[in-house]
Amino acid sequence: MTDLTGKVAVITGAASGIGASGVEVFVEAGAQVVAADLQDDKGAALVARFGEDKVAYQHCDVTDMKALEALMQSAVDTFGGLDILWNNAGSGGTSSSVEELDLDGYSFTMDLLLKSVFAGTHFAVPHMKARGGGSVINTSSISAVCAGYAPITYSVAKKAVAHFSKLAAAELSKHQIRVNAILPGFIATSIFGASLGLPREQADQMAEMVAQAGGAMQPVGRTGKGEDIANMAAFLSSDAAGFVTGGEFVVDGGITVGPPHSWNEQLGGPILDALGITPEQAEQMAEAMRGGQGS
Repeated sequence: MTDLTGKVAVITGAASGIGASGVEVFVEAGAQVVAADLQDDKGAALVARFGEDKVAYQHCDVTDMKALEALMQSAVDTFGGLDILWNNAGSGGTSSSVEELDLDGYSFTMDLLLKSVFAGTHFAVPHMKARGGGSVINTSSISAVCAGYAPITYSVAKKAVAHFSKLAAAELSKHQIRVNAILPGFIATSIFGASLGLPREQADQMAEMVAQAGGAMQPVGRTGKGEDIANMAAFLSSDAAGFVTGGEFVVDGGITVGPPHSWNEQLGGPILDALGITPEQAEQMAEAMRGGQGS
């Protein structure tokens, strides 16, 4: 099990989904956690569940620079320092296309998904330097490396997050601060329902539907869980990953290894699809041809 004993972490977007799983995994690994979010009721529930000696909740809009700076300071004030920052807060953002170009939505999405990561890291650095180093984890996405998984603005922001992580790792290495990005795949969270404009309760319910239906989309045969991403974040935050920085870690159940026919032999592949032939029909044709050659 990952050991985070004695470490203090800040996790943004911590009240639900991947972030909430992060709080659980980090606390179990021995860390004290400042959980930041806008969902105050769920934040209070985390404190009640784990206790004030292990978890503190901070209301924080990560697009508000003063609030973000105060969040990092709260880790020092509450638990005595800051060793780990997981920039995880986010949403689906604007769904507009290049042709539509919703500039307001574009600006909001970039502020939430990219600017907050840049600024959060900036505000964390002085506190990590005071501790002799630290670890920054940034949540990117497989949409940073493949088209078709998310709207274009979200995907561009997540690509920038991954590249920022590499550049920041180089720049901050002199302070013994490691920076890595995690690229989650199809994880069952409320982000899907929220992106459709559903109320939070219904979005949470939709996450359960995603969990049940998404397994067929990836080689491992199940939808990702928040703890799958949290476990990777905990490892990257630990001393066991002391030689790991500037990395982009895909945690996606294999969904990006190739198209479904590359791992599901029951599917025909692009050539058969283009010809309108099923795998069964292709096999029948092959058998007929083999039979003709033998006569």
